[in-house]
Amino acid sequence: MTLPTDYTGVLSLLGRVDVQAYGRTRNYLDGAVSRLSPYLSRGVLTLPQVRDAVLSRHSFADAYRFIYELAWREYFQRMWWEWGDRIFEDFKQPQHAAHAECLQSVLEGSTGIEVLDRGVQELYATGYLHNHVRMYLASVVCNIGRAHWRASARWMYYHLLDGDLASNMLSWQWVAGTFSAKKYYCNQDNINQYSRTSQHGTFLDCPYEVLPHLPVPDQLKATGQPELTAALPASSARLDPAKPLLLYNSYTLDPLWRKDLDANRVLLLEPSHFQRFPVSGRVMDFVLALAKCVPGIQVMTAEVADIPDLEKFPGIFSKAHPAFGHYPGVKDEPVWMFPEARLGNSFTAFWKSCEKALNLTTV
Repeated sequence: MTLPTDYTGVLSLLGRVDVQAYGRTRNYLDGAVSRLSPYLSRGVLTLPQVRDAVLSRHSFADAYRFIYELAWREYFQRMWWEWGDRIFEDFKQPQHAAHAECLQSVLEGSTGIEVLDRGVQELYATGYLHNHVRMYLASVVCNIGRAHWRASARWMYYHLLDGDLASNMLSWQWVAGTFSAKKYYCNQDNINQYSRTSQHGTFLDCPYEVLPHLPVPDQLKATGQPELTAALPASSARLDPAKPLLLYNSYTLDPLWRKDLDANRVLLLEPSHFQRFPVSGRVMDFVLALAKCVPGIQVMTAEVADIPDLEKFPGIFSKAHPAFGHYPGVKDEPVWMFPEARLGNSFTAFWKSCEKALNLTTV
């Protein structure tokens, strides 16, 4: 799998999205997924930009499932804005009887379930993992292996090119039952159906009603803790203190943001952020490549307070983000697909509010 990192290539990918095929096949591992999630996660594309591009070519009825899934991303982001660091803890209820480490067989891709093991190897090799396989892995880790979601969510985030803290952490919590009314389970028949395989005889080869009562399989008993360390590039920025300073980070690489302003443009990689939320070398290389979509951007590895001559710039600007509220200066507010929609107490309530907003704009 090769993903474009130039802006023309990204826009071309956006223009080729087949929302009808997506709606029919997205749950299948060979389905017509959009491959847009890395660009949404890194801020190269915005949610309203994608929505508008799709609706310029398709009816809302045809695009319904695609926009519905985009709304999940917006919902998770807005939960992060609303609740802050609480999304990194058990959110609605605790995950009981869970140990804190990862499962060694998952880390090694040796669970014995072929689809999952291939998925782990694909994650390591490419930084990509189909959403259904993410759910399968989380279900095996949390609900069959009885491991707490947090350590494994950090491991997966570390490797994902589209790593988004809100979507990743809250999706794991949804599977583990700490952010949902019940836990998510998958069995071998379900995996076979959506992967078009025919494996049998695994620890998941049983009816759904049996799964919550399974003892931890031998394959999932060994635990481990992967080493997750981010390697940051050396700084190469030379700034002009007579010009405004525009601060970008690994989530806000929008080439259209304040594009007409004559300013210093800096991709700021703060060591403190990557110590808390490390990413792999593949992910860092991807971020650095995407940053080139922003003309004139320079890379600086430093804490924001350590930027030389910070007080001399005539203005400092950034796109507001819940992980970077400590940036000085003006923070441009995030743009939402459904700014009128109420967050509510569940995604279902949020989506109903989104549908009302869509009806108002399409009448």
